[in-house]
Formats: sequence, structure tokens, C-alpha cells
Amino acid sequence: MDEHDMLLSPSGVAALRTALTRATFTSNGIAARLGAQATGGVARNDFRAALRATEDGDPLATLIRVFICEQTEPGAAVAAALAPLPIEEALAGGLVERHGDGLRMGLDLEPYGDDWWVLADVPASARPGRPLHAEHVLGIGGATQTLIGATVRRPVETALDLGTGSGVQALHLSTHAGRVTATDVSERALRFAATTAALNGQDWELLRGDMVAPVAGRRFDLVVSNPPFVVGPGTTTHVYRDSGRVGDAIGAELAAAAPGLLTEGGTMQYLANWVHVAGEDWAERVTGWFAGTGLDAWVIQREVADPMAYVNLWLTDVGEAADPRRMAEWLDWFDAHKVEAIGFGIVSLRRAGHDAPVVRVEDLRQRVEAPLGDRVATWFDRQDWLRVRGTDELLASRYRAADGLQLRQEATMGDEGWAVDRQVLAMPHGLRWTEEIDPLVLALVGGADGRLPLRDQLALLAAAHDVAPEELAEAAGPIVAHLVERGFIEPVDA
Repeated sequence: MDEHDMLLSPSGVAALRTALTRATFTSNGIAARLGAQATGGVARNDFRAALRATEDGDPLATLIRVFICEQTEPGAAVAAALAPLPIEEALAGGLVERHGDGLRMGLDLEPYGDDWWVLADVPASARPGRPLHAEHVLGIGGATQTLIGATVRRPVETALDLGTGSGVQALHLSTHAGRVTATDVSERALRFAATTAALNGQDWELLRGDMVAPVAGRRFDLVVSNPPFVVGPGTTTHVYRDSGRVGDAIGAELAAAAPGLLTEGGTMQYLANWVHVAGEDWAERVTGWFAGTGLDAWVIQREVADPMAYVNLWLTDVGEAADPRRMAEWLDWFDAHKVEAIGFGIVSLRRAGHDAPVVRVEDLRQRVEAPLGDRVATWFDRQDWLRVRGTDELLASRYRAADGLQLRQEATMGDEGWAVDRQVLAMPHGLRWTEEIDPLVLALVGGADGRLPLRDQLALLAAAHDVAPEELAEAAGPIVAHLVERGFIEPVDA
């Protein structure tokens, strides 16, 4: 984008960076100033301790009070805290606004990470009764953080952020991508992203257009997107939330576009909502998105909401919670389409260049070990290992049980003592999968110490359980592949 497409002039952005750096208005600087108790209170929107810790009026204190505690402060103090940025430019750019006898934040200026800042619109919660702009630009919310944590962070040459908003995803991409491109349908959002980029010393290619349209014909090593995924009748009132597509079509649309966006070996990850329709398997519905794409796909459902809770959430998000007409229209649409629930999750796709892509769509609502992106990367690695090995190669490999693997048993006390009813393998870290197993699989996993090839291990098990070795070997192939995919056992020659 051109320089004039920022919220402030280039010199104004430089002056703002100087002011923020000089005042140590950073995540670490604020935490050091406030202390643990006040910092924890701020995270809960309890500003009392923070306000007590910032009564002396120096630049850092003023910036904390204005942009963190949402206070109105004397104009002279705000001007001094933002210097050398002229207060007139700060007002013209919307960074601060007049309120009563003083100034308050006009935009959300959030210190982020160790030394980043993100500019976004003030959230609805900070301006009760003020309707959100149709092109409202989100800051760092829960969905944003979910995608940040789920993204594979291996070095790439080119990366694309579809629907960049304030530019948060692009900031993270800049840490491991040689070149970053970002798109958004909103010119207003691109102004925020351009300002965030400049404020943090970044140079991104910013393009305006609906989703993939601005990059038609181009390919990237990594594509991420936190799109306007909200499910509904296709009404568009706020571009950060509403795609204009009916139902969950935006998720299917991105899946269909992915093959044309990715380089060989490239990865695409995006957040999505999908409907649970009465009488249908939601997983089969989502699996259909990837038919014919030729891509490996791993979709994990992290949350499920009923229609009433879903509508309440998104009406509250834009300050429309008191509009019964909007609620009724939305719920009527769900009823008409037999929508029982709405799922939320993460779609990870990869162009692996194989004729038999792997597609997995599953529930994963347990708490997982961060960062999820590392788990996604190793899941694809395991698919690569499995894909080139048939049953003979699987049997010739050696395996070891994953570190920390646990066995949990449920038993019932009877006349002859405890009788085991159920045995479950459990991963205490990573994705924290659990898997119910039978005694033979338990023996297989228990003997996986990396010393014997699986074929030899199965021969010992066959003799111990009076089973024909060839029968056990035939049955073991898919079982072992599943255990490797889940990470319960690991090939020692991988």
C-alpha cells in the first residue's frame, strides 16, 4: 500500500514509535510498572490496582491509564506522553479523541509480545451504547489467539494472511517468512494493518479484495486466515464477522481455493464454523469440503455451541444483544435448516503431492499442550512417514512408546477380586489423546521399546496368545498405523 494509506503519516508513525519506546509502553514495561497483582487485575478488566500504580502522571503512567485502563486524562498529560507525535495528528488519525475536559483513547493501541504494538478499533465493551462501525477492525481476541497458536511456524519463503484485519497474523508470519502478503475486503482494515506494519518496522504487501481474489494465480508456502466465519443466513452487517455467504459456505470456499494457493509442500490453515444438521454427521459434511482437492486435511473441532448461545455470542460481540428482531431472524434461519449446533475449529491443509491424500475430521476438545502448531506440523510429518510404507515396511520397523505414555484402567470389584472392564492409553502431554485398547494392543505397545522390529515382536505375541503369526501381522498393520498417527508409538528410524 502507499504511505498515505496509513492512519498516521510516516513521520507520525515514527514519532509514535519513539514515544512508545521512550516510555517503555511495552508488555514487559507495563508488567514491570504495575506488578503482578495489578497486571492480573487488568487481565480481568479490574483496573483498580493499575490506576493506583499510575497516579504520578509520567508518560508511561498516562499511556497505561488511557490505552489500558480506558480512562480520560488531561489533554496536556496525553500530549506529553505521545510526544514527539503532535497531538493534532493523534486526534486527526483517531488515536485519541476528546471526551469531556480531557482526552481518551480513540483506537485500541495494544502492546503485544515482547516489543510489538497492534492498532485496532476500540471494542464494544469499552463503548457501551455506541454501535460498531460496519468495517470494525478487531484487535487480539480469542479466535485470533487460537489461530496464532495453531499455525505451523517452520521457516517459509512466502506467506499469505487472508482477511488480515489489524495485521496480527501477518506480524507473526513476519518472524518466519521471507515475504508477507496480506489481503482484506475492507479498505479501512488495510489502513490499520499498514499502520501496524509500519509501527513495528515491517514491510508487507497489502492488497484489497474479497478473500483470495487479490492473489488469483499466485502460490504461497503458507496461507493463514481468520475469515468472517460466522454462520447464518448470509446477512452482512459487520465485515469482520459476516462473509455474505450463506451458512458455513466460507469454510468450503477456502478449501476449494487451497489447491490453487499452495506451492508444492505448502500449508494452509484457517478457522471455520460448520453446522451440525439434524440427521447428518457433521464430520461427513466437513469431509466433503476436501473432495477432489488432492490435499491432506486435518480438521479438529474445538468447541460446539447450541444456536441460542451462538446467536447471543455474536449479537453481544457487536453490541446488538438487545435486538430481539435480529435474534428471531437468525434463530428462524437455523430452525428452517435444521441446525442443531454449530462447531468451531481449525482446518489444516497441505499440498503433499500424493495421489492418496489423508483426510481426518475429528473432535479434539480436550486441553492441549501449546503450541498447537507444533502438533499440527508433526502430525503431517507422521503422515509422510506412513504414506510411503506398506504393511511389510511397517512390520520391518522398530517402535518405542511415547515418552510419558500412561495406562488407565477401570475395574469392578467382584467375588474373585478386581475385574478390569476398560483399559485406556493416555498421552499426558501434546494433544493428550486417550484411546481404549484391548489386551493384545496393550501388549504390543508395552513391548515397543525400540529394540525389535515389529514383525519379531508380533511373533512373540502370537506365540504367547496362541494366534497364527500371519493373522496377527495382517491385523496389526492398520492398528500400528493408527497408533503412529496418534503419536502413542514412535518409529525409531523416522
